[in-house]
Amino acid sequence: MVSPHLCFLYSLVFTVSLYAGAALGSTILASESGQQSLAQSALAEILQRGAPILGFDTGCSALNATCDWMAKIPDETELVHMSIPGTHDSSTWNYTQATQDTLLGYTGPIVPAEYFQCQEHSFFQMLNGGIRVFDLRVALNPGNGTIGFYHSQALLAPNTRIEDVLFGFYYWLDLHPTEAVLLFINYESGTGTQDTLAFQKQLYDILSSGLANRYWVQINGSLGTLGEARGKLTLLQRFDYNLLPTAPEYSKRIGIHLDPEDWHDNDPNITLVYNTINETQQVAYIEDYYEMDGLPLSAGAAENIQWKYNATIAHLQDAININLHPDQLYITFASSEHDTDGETPRIMALGNGTDVPGVNQKILPWLQEHKGKRFGIVMLDFFDTVPGVVEAIIDA
Repeated sequence: MVSPHLCFLYSLVFTVSLYAGAALGSTILASESGQQSLAQSALAEILQRGAPILGFDTGCSALNATCDWMAKIPDETELVHMSIPGTHDSSTWNYTQATQDTLLGYTGPIVPAEYFQCQEHSFFQMLNGGIRVFDLRVALNPGNGTIGFYHSQALLAPNTRIEDVLFGFYYWLDLHPTEAVLLFINYESGTGTQDTLAFQKQLYDILSSGLANRYWVQINGSLGTLGEARGKLTLLQRFDYNLLPTAPEYSKRIGIHLDPEDWHDNDPNITLVYNTINETQQVAYIEDYYEMDGLPLSAGAAENIQWKYNATIAHLQDAININLHPDQLYITFASSEHDTDGETPRIMALGNGTDVPGVNQKILPWLQEHKGKRFGIVMLDFFDTVPGVVEAIIDA
């Protein structure tokens, strides 16, 4: 019997050949060992191209509480009843000033890299560190027509395609079949590229390919149970298909659609209805207050951080209130900045390095006090720099 991992590699050979426009028949070898060698070579090439975003998987020990933490949770558990740690602007981990300087030919002068960087560990490190929700901001890569990764004007890796990164997730999930991963995919405006019909078609084709059918949860309009999501990706769609033709071949939808028009910018209390078909509407309650625009420019790090902390905890308090909205989705962003007076994402998350603690330090005691309750999705900047935050969210 062929192993599931080998089946994935065979599928990869076929998929890679389609992307390359090559005829598969001339490349398939007669023996299984030859096929496996070809598939492994193809996978290695894709993972290498995706490395600026994915990093490299060095594995994690089963003794590590964050490695396969979902394995202990029953299949019938609804995802909306869980506490799931995520990373905000996940793709920025490798975006340093040196990176920005090499890409000036694409972007022109923009604000320093420290205002764009929100993480410092790779996707594979995040996965092994317990992160199960990723915030991907995408638009067309300049010059080659592929879809790549951005944070606002910052182009992160012009030669890495979204397909490469998705293959990395498929590869990791094959090794960790008890785990479920959710992906926010957001069209990033302000990049200098347009949200065009060609862009939407390309993204649609990627998310409805044969390989995607195997590795993405096919439920539409609801998140379902952990058992349904294990070993797969779940789409949290923050972009529109409004330019696609109405033809049947473009009618398929997966995941939940968090309409960008209803996701109000810089709002601590967003109520977003994502399914009205059921008798009970399905709603996402979202805190995404990321820029402390209510404070004067004279406010320092301590006051900015306190305002963000207050908004974060207020939303988490609602999430743990079982009498409020027990069967709805809660999403809390603990991430923020205040770039008008120099508070970078790192300062907001981790403090000033001396006498002012950041949001991550400040929320840790509250998370530990309420371990085991439903927090919903909690999105973090610099997720593991304060030890214990992820463990408190997953009750490890």
